[in-house]
Amino acid sequence: MKRWTQRPEGSTWGDFGPDDELGRLNLLTEEKVLQAVREVRTGKVFCLSLPLDLPGGNVLNPRRHAPVLKPTFREGTPYLNFAMSQVQPEAVDVLSDDQVTMSMQYSTQWDGLCHVGALFDIQGDGEARRVYYNGYAAGVDVFGGADPDASGDACCPPGGSYARKLSVSRYAEKGMQGRGVLVDLARAFGPGRTLVGHEPLQTAMRDQNVVVEPGDMLVLRTGFAESLVAMNGQPDPHALEQTGAVLDGADAALLDWITASGVAAICADNYAVESYPARTSGPGHSILPLHHHCLFKLGVPLAELWYLKDLADWLHAQGRNRFLLTAPPLRMPGAVGSPVTPIATV
Repeated sequence: MKRWTQRPEGSTWGDFGPDDELGRLNLLTEEKVLQAVREVRTGKVFCLSLPLDLPGGNVLNPRRHAPVLKPTFREGTPYLNFAMSQVQPEAVDVLSDDQVTMSMQYSTQWDGLCHVGALFDIQGDGEARRVYYNGYAAGVDVFGGADPDASGDACCPPGGSYARKLSVSRYAEKGMQGRGVLVDLARAFGPGRTLVGHEPLQTAMRDQNVVVEPGDMLVLRTGFAESLVAMNGQPDPHALEQTGAVLDGADAALLDWITASGVAAICADNYAVESYPARTSGPGHSILPLHHHCLFKLGVPLAELWYLKDLADWLHAQGRNRFLLTAPPLRMPGAVGSPVTPIATV
């Protein structure tokens, strides 16, 4: 049986091949990489990642916890500042080796295409199934929780999780390098919470001379991450609720523009890219309609909690908004999301 016989209206399912796992990242072509490289004029580099121990604690998301660093162990002995003379008496070496336990989407991150799916009737038989981009399904292609792997491949041991399809590691294999185009929403609307639909976004883009072309990665600076850094690991959720612009995922015109623009990815410095829950939330509706539209229907990756102030200020001073963006996630097979250290080169 075909994986799906009907697809969501307006989706890109099947457009890049029946077994595609990259969605609009297919538009990150060799020519788009060359366009991005041509934006490099000074060789100056900006790190767009927060320190990965921010936000701090788990008050912003109780499921996600700050990373825990500790040494690896050699026969029960911590392998940090470890004098090799303990093993070979004449050795002069001192070695350190550590490990980390981390929520993959705690800080600066990419969402994989199996981060958000939906209940959808893929076979036209009246049964809504839990599926993701291009019809890949829970319990068939994505395992964990109530859907253990019963295939015998043992990719997902008890208590584990594994995305056999749509893993964020596919982004790493693709390379995630292309032309970033920055829209400075903090400069356009100020530091307070602003709900940005299609018309305000287009106004900001016109005022800042921003032109987005198919295959570009849209980068949105809102000021949220800057406020988060200033809180120094003690985030105030009430203050952050009033901080930074968020896209209005309930604005159909905005979603139509994302489709028509051909953007390959959307990267933001705020917590969810869009307002949550959406103002259209309710029975039969997505609480994250922009995620639904991008990840589920179009295969447009989303990224959150990037640090963009220094890059945005420099680009503004130079009258520019385009740059070479390099942002591969961890190549962790089976992962749903991933930390990332994006680099902008100008």
